[in-house]
Parts: sequence; C-alpha cells; structure tokens
Amino acid sequence: MRNLLPTLILIAGLHLAVPVSAQTTPPTGASSQTPNQPPNEQVIEPAVPRRDVRVPKIPNNDFIAGAFMGTYSAENFGASFVYGARLGYHITEDFFVEAVYGTTKVNDENFRQILPGGVFPEPEEKLDYYNLSAGYNILPGEVFFGSKYAKASALYLIAGVGSTKFLEQRKQTVNFGLGLRVFLKDWAAIQVDFRDNIYSLDLLGQRKSTQNLELTAGATFFF
Repeated sequence: MRNLLPTLILIAGLHLAVPVSAQTTPPTGASSQTPNQPPNEQVIEPAVPRRDVRVPKIPNNDFIAGAFMGTYSAENFGASFVYGARLGYHITEDFFVEAVYGTTKVNDENFRQILPGGVFPEPEEKLDYYNLSAGYNILPGEVFFGSKYAKASALYLIAGVGSTKFLEQRKQTVNFGLGLRVFLKDWAAIQVDFRDNIYSLDLLGQRKSTQNLELTAGATFFF
C-alpha cells in the first residue's frame, strides 16, 4: 500500500495540470453547433417585394418625314409662296441626310413695268426644285414656353446639292443654311429652315450666279 501511494499522487497531479480548454475542445472536423441549434437567419429583410420588370420596346425613330411652307425669294424676281415635302434618315444621333422637294411660282411684274412683254413668256412661271443634303446637329438644348414648359430642341447646319427647274431649264443647285427643330413629342416636331439656293441663270443676256433665299416652317414626324 505504501508503494502505490506515490504513484496515485503522480496521476492526480497530471490530471490537474491539463487545461480546461483542452478538456472541452471538440475534435477537429466536428461541428460547433448542437443538433437543436437553428441555422443563421437573415437579420434585415427587404421591405419592398420584388417584381418582374419588362423592358419597353422603344422605337429608334430614325426616319423623318414632313411637309413645309414658307417664302422663296428669287433674286431679281421678288418673294413668293413655296411649299413642299421632306424625307430623311438619321445616320447617328447628330448626323442625318434629307431629301427635299419644293415648288413655287415666280413672276416678272417688276420687269413688265419697264420692258414691254416682260422677261417671262407668261407673267408667272413655275419653279420646282429638289435637293439631297446632309445635316449636323450643332446645339441640342431646350426651348422654354413661359416658366413652366420646356421642349427639347436641336439647332443644325445643313448643306447639299440638287437641281432647279425654271423656264424649262434645269440648273444645278447648291444649298446651305441652318435649321431648328422643336420636339413636341418623341415622334413629332416643328421644323424651321433658312437656306440659300445658288444656281446660275441667263435671262437678261448675261449668265450669273443667283442667290435665292428661302425661309420655311413645317411639321416633321419620326418613325
């Protein structure tokens, strides 16, 4: 019995020297959660319920069609009423091409007061023209109507070539100018144009280049 006493004291001392954490730490790979512990739950739930969003089908509206009317001032023959139609296409947001056809009637009343019989075979002659032009939007912005209403607008430069039929003759024509579109809707706008149509005439015994100014306004539609 006396021989076993030192051995028992040594075993008791070793048992007390083991840390408490070593006695309670589970083996590697074991789960730290008890079988009855619930899984982690989301702390904050969204207050707005999710909904399906349908992307609208927005048309490109690249094509342009419209009609116009205004004043055509033929050099040496005064101003007259002009009307016509336009058709165009937007290549990019800023660049576009446009074809225009217009018609008016020019009179030589001023010359008939000086020259017997005037210059034209008839007191009034028809003038038709068409052109193909390229335009560039230089100043997109807004036009304000009072303090509460504003409409998108675009100021553009335009130039092109075409032909003018006058007194049974066709004259090559160069045109250039500027214009303004005010958008009433995404598909409709008011368009104002100021252009100079340049072509040569030989009616008074001398061929010369003439400047023919034109101011028009009309409705334009996009589709």
